[in-house]
Amino acid sequence: MTQKLDLTDIQGNIIKAYGRYNFQKARYLFLRIDDGDKGRKFVGAITTKVTSAVPWGKQDAEGTSTVPQATTNIAFTFDGLQALEIPTASQKGFPEDFIMGMSKRKDILGDDGPSDPANWDKIWKEKVHVWISINGQSIDAVKKRYEWIQEQIEASKGGVVLLTGHRGDKGEDNLPYQDASVLYDATGMPTPKEHFGYTDGIGDPVFEGQTNLAARVLGRGKLMRDGTWQPLATGEFLLGHVDEAMEYPKTAPSPWLLAHNGTYMVYRKLHENVGTFNRFLDEQSGIFNGSKEMLAAKFAGRWRDNGAPIVHAPDDASKTEWDKRYAAADESGKRKMLTDFTYNEDIHGTKCPYSAHLRRINPRGSLEFGVKDAYDTPGALVNRRRILRRGLPYGEVKDATRDDGNHGIIFMALNADIQRQFEFVQQQWINYANDFKEGNDKEVLLGNHDANDPGKVVFSAEPGSGKPPHFVSNIPRLVETRGGDYFFIPSITALKMIAGGIVDPT
Repeated sequence: MTQKLDLTDIQGNIIKAYGRYNFQKARYLFLRIDDGDKGRKFVGAITTKVTSAVPWGKQDAEGTSTVPQATTNIAFTFDGLQALEIPTASQKGFPEDFIMGMSKRKDILGDDGPSDPANWDKIWKEKVHVWISINGQSIDAVKKRYEWIQEQIEASKGGVVLLTGHRGDKGEDNLPYQDASVLYDATGMPTPKEHFGYTDGIGDPVFEGQTNLAARVLGRGKLMRDGTWQPLATGEFLLGHVDEAMEYPKTAPSPWLLAHNGTYMVYRKLHENVGTFNRFLDEQSGIFNGSKEMLAAKFAGRWRDNGAPIVHAPDDASKTEWDKRYAAADESGKRKMLTDFTYNEDIHGTKCPYSAHLRRINPRGSLEFGVKDAYDTPGALVNRRRILRRGLPYGEVKDATRDDGNHGIIFMALNADIQRQFEFVQQQWINYANDFKEGNDKEVLLGNHDANDPGKVVFSAEPGSGKPPHFVSNIPRLVETRGGDYFFIPSITALKMIAGGIVDPT
């Protein structure tokens, strides 16, 4: 039976990736609550502007669009929920990972060396209680909503404090917000790129209850034994719904209304070492049997120009042919070419290496390693590790030969179980490779490579081909964590309960 969700009750950023709806700018605010009563009143005011997941319509007869100029969403750390004085019995229902917060999970996440919390933006030395996001179709729309939120903060008369301490593009280290934006090409047109040049967000998961499933599920849902794709269970991403284990997520606090239609968010500010990446790519391409762009595709699992999956275009010649087919396809055909693929015919990783970013974060059933019917479904293990990606790039790369500056990705992962989903992928698949039969080899782009003990990965050769494998050695750390925490995104019903002080776990 098709799952039907109450979209009026779900915060919009859970269902919609705003950047794909022409919301090109974003601003993220972090606040501290110093007075529970005033904090709850503030939450009530913000709730009146919170964007729900209700689909946006087309223009009406007068030409007025129902698409907002700016969106607003809100979430809380565990400390924030305590500051808002939700009942102790409800607090005890939250999972340990969320209660501890991100910085105390640094060993699990591999946040060491330059990524250690000691090196994060100054704001993360503060007690962060509340996260508020503003996404806008223009920077003016973002500023207007920001000014309104500032008015609500001032109206709290010291009960709510906007925290400072974000790094900025001009060397600042005490900004009151984190801005983010899509990247633009030379003509000023928005692109889906990030600072390393890759196309981002192509394969975001699809789950029951979302709209337009048939057009989006290929390669983005769960792979079935007959080769078809079905939407993932809603409970993988929303509390109060059945998950892939046919259970309700055990990470839900009480009462049911506090948890239902809510989820957990992982917020991470990831600095991209653009100069190091470009030098490393240049150095390695000099000893690689293929073009520099082919090597870059081996790192990510997709080609940088248009996102072509390397498993279907494993070398320069096949990429040329893939591009011809892609250019001739209609929009539906293009989507299918970008997402509808598996690694069933590449169990040795000769086309898409096991170290590639795409294969590590979503193995698409390939963990069976060719063993027929090893699990009930090819992706039985993978389906429990999926995460919804949100966020945008931040900052500007002014000199592509340098790492300094303030530029990277605001990474947000939404999941019903932080430990089982995000933390597992980060620890076991990005920074460890036993599930891929590659020992300690880390994922190339996001792995916490150690300058004192440089890592390596192996690009396998086709068995029986007589060709040697290719070794990529001395991998530097390409991405560094600059801050973050774990947040609970309540439903709109739960927001009203929190604001009214009527959360009742009995």
